[in-house]
Amino acid sequence: MKINWIYKTVMVLGLISAASCTNLDLEPYNEVTSIQVYEDFDNYKAVLAKLYGGLAVSGQQGPSGKPDISGLDEGASTYIRAYWKLQELPTDEAIIAWNDEGLPTLNTMQWTSDNGFIAAMYYRIFYQISLANEFIRETSDEKMASRGISEADQETGRIFRAEARFLRALSYYHALDMFGNVPFVTEENGVGAYFPEQTDREALFAYVESELLDILPSLVDARQNEYARADKAAAWMVLAKLYLNAEVYIGEDHFTDAITYLNEILNSGYTLEPNYNYLFLADNNLSEELIFSVAFDGVNTTSFGGTTFLVNAAVGGTMDREEFGIPGGWQGLRTRPEIVALYPGTNGSPDARGSFHTDEQNLDIENVSLFQDGYAVKKYKNVTRDGVRGSSPGNDQVDTDFPMYRLGDAYLMYAEAVLRGGSGGSEAQALAYVNELRQRAYGDASGNISSSELTLDFILDERARELKWEAHRRTDLIRFGKFTTDSYIWQWKGGTFDGTSVESFRNIYPLPTADLTANPNLSQNSGY
Repeated sequence: MKINWIYKTVMVLGLISAASCTNLDLEPYNEVTSIQVYEDFDNYKAVLAKLYGGLAVSGQQGPSGKPDISGLDEGASTYIRAYWKLQELPTDEAIIAWNDEGLPTLNTMQWTSDNGFIAAMYYRIFYQISLANEFIRETSDEKMASRGISEADQETGRIFRAEARFLRALSYYHALDMFGNVPFVTEENGVGAYFPEQTDREALFAYVESELLDILPSLVDARQNEYARADKAAAWMVLAKLYLNAEVYIGEDHFTDAITYLNEILNSGYTLEPNYNYLFLADNNLSEELIFSVAFDGVNTTSFGGTTFLVNAAVGGTMDREEFGIPGGWQGLRTRPEIVALYPGTNGSPDARGSFHTDEQNLDIENVSLFQDGYAVKKYKNVTRDGVRGSSPGNDQVDTDFPMYRLGDAYLMYAEAVLRGGSGGSEAQALAYVNELRQRAYGDASGNISSSELTLDFILDERARELKWEAHRRTDLIRFGKFTTDSYIWQWKGGTFDGTSVESFRNIYPLPTADLTANPNLSQNSGY
């Protein structure tokens, strides 16, 4: 069983401070007070569960009704769905047919500060931070002791608090990567209505780094926590991401630091899933490769976000719905021809990662709104490795978990950090890791590359082949200087069929106009 305890709880949302984002309109469904909740230690795990559930679900009930945040499309504004769209739709990896206001400009990198899908990500980030701040505040050593909680339970509570701090650091990392200069609050700011001060990228980088380093001793050892809960390896992975992108964030080289924490992961007993496709099925929780996942369940996490979105929105045309374990298909997502060209074939042979639906699909995307323009990606499915449909076969809800961080990514990060001059690794080991991924994809050594072929350009392409549609592409393209520039062009980049460069300020997203209006302490990111 997956961790259903994460999703079978009702949090007292009326207790949560919304101060981290002055336009955040929380929907309270409180039946008890914080004193009642935190007096009984048996409630603590359920409250922590709400923090994890905030990455997956939209509110207290499901895809419609009792949302966590009002004023947004509940189905379209869940955390992972919002994150995925901002990381993938503006890139060469994905395009969506739908014409909801704001989506077409994500496809073409022409968004404004009024874009509702950008706002959805921003508000989800700060909703998560608000939840975490309250939990961290209420689980301090002083408060737990004052309530007469046993020392044994206090020790468990400290682990819970470290996990909450990890989740807060993860959301602040996403804020750092996507928005740069954002309002900033922690549990020290207390509860109440006020205008948060704005921080900058340098200060936020330092904060995320210090938080992750500080909580490491309190987190459970790698691979020893319950599935989909954070452990030391999850924190090492975020640190490695932070350091790999440090030149973008703060103009400093931290590749050696990235290798330091990648080595911790690589020496912690994770193993590659032998069958690449098993990583994206309804029972992918069985894989020993996953480092940190967001768990989904067709019965207990009813939502139109996350992997329910990724499975259903990618199916249309002449695709076989039974292959994907769903009754229909939303006819939205495809990939662009530049990604297809990275693979030696389109039917999963010889590279298993290159599996596309091409029947009655056009390679070129002349009409963005037409699902048949662009090859469909056959990746996420709501069936198990034994071919059994997910736990809710009568509807479009799925059991497939979202693999936020996995070992294959760590292999490629290690190789890149070594090639960029980081110490603590070797090119020979980097080559071995890359070829291990390619041997899995090809089924033998026929896909192996030589040391002379292991270049940074190869790594960027290999990241696309290995990690396509796993919400890394925007960050990768920015790190390689190819997201906004004319050094790499793809169809519909900049709003033209042939593609064109866009302004460099689009390397980060704008703060929502509504939040700028509400908080006089905020200044808009340059260019918007």
